[in-house]
Amino acid sequence: MPKERIAIYPGSFDPLTNGHLDIICRASKLFDKLIVGVLHNDAKKCLFTMEERADLISKCIGDMPNVSVQTFNGLLVDFVKKNEGIVIVKGLRAVSDYEYELQMAALNKHIDSNIETIFLMADVQNSFLSSSVVKDVAKHGGDVRGLVPDRIIDDIQSHMKCKL
Repeated sequence: MPKERIAIYPGSFDPLTNGHLDIICRASKLFDKLIVGVLHNDAKKCLFTMEERADLISKCIGDMPNVSVQTFNGLLVDFVKKNEGIVIVKGLRAVSDYEYELQMAALNKHIDSNIETIFLMADVQNSFLSSSVVKDVAKHGGDVRGLVPDRIIDDIQSHMKCKL
């Protein structure tokens, strides 16, 4: 029996956007199993805790049986190996994303030459979208509909009210 093809889609997901969810849906069709890895990133000041971010993602992937969510700290390559992954999935919106992600893919390949990285281009309708944009819109009382999955709009708006 062939080995299960497991992919890891890592990110901060603070919060999950429609762009992230699009990449999750598309990647889930390419692999036997997709693990969304919610990471702790010291360089970012997150609005939601890792557990809250994982819960928001879980609310949105219920109809995708081959997708799960885990939180992690440390090196991505170690997380991939721990979960028997064969590939890292990264979404790209623009050339600026590509430059950074190419460096990260090269570093990960240097650390473990058995782990590949694949890039999925953002859908044009999501090419402007980032978690930072969503947080900024929500922080100023703007409407985040169309930017994030409908299932988590109330969660985001409630969380923003608590932070004010």
